[in-house]
Amino acid sequence: MELKSDFDTFLRDIRPTASMLADCQTGHTTLRERLNADKDLQPYLVSDFLQGSYRRSTAVRPLNGKRSDVDIIVVTKISESEYSPKEAMKIFEPFLDRYYKDKWQTQGRSFGIELTDVDMDLVITSAPSESEYGILTSDAVKTDEDIAIVQDWRLNPSWLSLQSRRLRFDAKVLLEVAKEQAEWKLNPLRIPDRDADIWEDTHPLEQICWTRDKNKNTDGHFVNVVKCVKWWWLKQFDEPLPPKGFPLERIVGDCCPDGITSVAEGLVSTLEAIISKYGFYITLNSKPQLPDYGVPGHDVLKRVTAEEFAEFYHHTKTAASLARQAYDSTDRKESGNLWRELLGNKFPPPPDNGGSKNSGYTPPTGPAVPGSGRFA
Repeated sequence: MELKSDFDTFLRDIRPTASMLADCQTGHTTLRERLNADKDLQPYLVSDFLQGSYRRSTAVRPLNGKRSDVDIIVVTKISESEYSPKEAMKIFEPFLDRYYKDKWQTQGRSFGIELTDVDMDLVITSAPSESEYGILTSDAVKTDEDIAIVQDWRLNPSWLSLQSRRLRFDAKVLLEVAKEQAEWKLNPLRIPDRDADIWEDTHPLEQICWTRDKNKNTDGHFVNVVKCVKWWWLKQFDEPLPPKGFPLERIVGDCCPDGITSVAEGLVSTLEAIISKYGFYITLNSKPQLPDYGVPGHDVLKRVTAEEFAEFYHHTKTAASLARQAYDSTDRKESGNLWRELLGNKFPPPPDNGGSKNSGYTPPTGPAVPGSGRFA
């Protein structure tokens, strides 16, 4: 059974809490304000914006004492021909010592900042084309709102953030224009890899665009299917194992079909698609390659070993079977308990009188066919 109201309750309880989101907001807003006010850094700065699951609306509540996290991109005027990755990152170290002394550390491609209630990743880029400066300082890029809050988000010059809509008398006209206006086609940004001593491509704005489009093609359910899979995988271990974060999200993007009409339908179909699409790689003791959105040459599973992927696959095989039983069950209580077994105790227990058959459920007419819009 789909148990829509139960999934609504479950999703509410695995999302970051209001206080967690407030901590993220305070953390990244303060950091960005400090960056833009810093006289030493001002000559280097073009723009800053949010990326990651916080921005894509795919974040789940952290477990086991972990903190919420938020990722900030800082677009700079730093030339790759003049600065190595290490030299470029060194420019930001005095700023970090000034405001976050003993709270930051250098990571392979970013600075990690640990606050009391939130972790922040600060990622710098090299200089983009000057023709893109205006784009990168637009509302469409710099907005704080995630794609679930502003479902009309468009990457073009006429789109306005919620704050700008309250301040501009022509907001309604501009938003109508934004609906039809073509979106910008940006080049990837370039971020430093200290360990390899190279600059490499990344395209976080394309990741956001892809997620938005996929969410529309799934009637708004895709981001919630991602949350369900992330939560299920986190619950398997005391410490999260690969694939996690964006690589796990990318797997769901590869396997979640368009046309789904509920989170339950999307979840069971995605888990089963993982089994059917990737089983061949397991027989070869290998793993798939999944290109990053906007950077085809970047395999997001590069750092996941074949052994780690095989473990994920075998856990998914068990999960897919359990999800199918839960979805196919016509008994309200049985279905609820099966979903709860799969997703953990955040999924609400069925009512004591929930054993009646059907409960408004329409029995399936055939097996699941990804992409058909109807699943058993």
